Amino acid sequence: MRHGSVTYFDEAGKPHLPETVPLNEAGRAQAAAAGQAFDADGVRFDRVIVSGLPRTVETAMRVLAETGQDIALETWPELAEIRGGRLSGIPDDKLREAFTGAFEGMVAEERRFLGGESVGELMDRIHPAMARLLADDSWDTVLLVLHGGVNRAILSYALTGGQRLFLGNLSQAAGCINALDVGAQPCDWIVRFANYAPPAPLHTATRSTTMEQLYKEYAKSRLLSRP
Repeated sequence: MRHGSVTYFDEAGKPHLPETVPLNEAGRAQAAAAGQAFDADGVRFDRVIVSGLPRTVETAMRVLAETGQDIALETWPELAEIRGGRLSGIPDDKLREAFTGAFEGMVAEERRFLGGESVGELMDRIHPAMARLLADDSWDTVLLVLHGGVNRAILSYALTGGQRLFLGNLSQAAGCINALDVGAQPCDWIVRFANYAPPAPLHTATRSTTMEQLYKEYAKSRLLSRP
């Protein structure tokens, strides 16, 4: 899953600290809806893994509350979201590209997200974590509650048979569910479905990507700060 919706910027476009933001009202509803979808189909988890950021923890807890399972969350910090740099250091004419460039098409490893971590550095974290998870045969069904960029890295790994590629234009709506069957080898991955969002499965509310929406929200602060 991707965590439920959060509020990254205030009404003036000023950023909140991304490491601390909780779910907003929509995010809480999305997490509950995902849990209800799992429960309706009788899905039971052996393990639940989160990145440790509050938005993943809260989403996982709300999912489990709906499924009626009491499972201790495992925190894997290496599965935290791709890390951005200082927004204030990005020139106005580079701002849109900084927000959206890491999630457009086949993304080069050297591409940096908001002037921070590169896509290659993200894959350096994600691929070994997936190998470690698959090497453990003690589980049958595991729930990963993670992030948009991280999920893209995992889905890209699955779709390409373990290649070191990053498919940026795999949409990951807030609170969405992806279902993957995995085997012992990199080529054994099967993507059953992706980006299923129980409250709004047809995604009719917007034509914008998450990063396009966030760019518009943050751009307000640049406009308001100009003399």
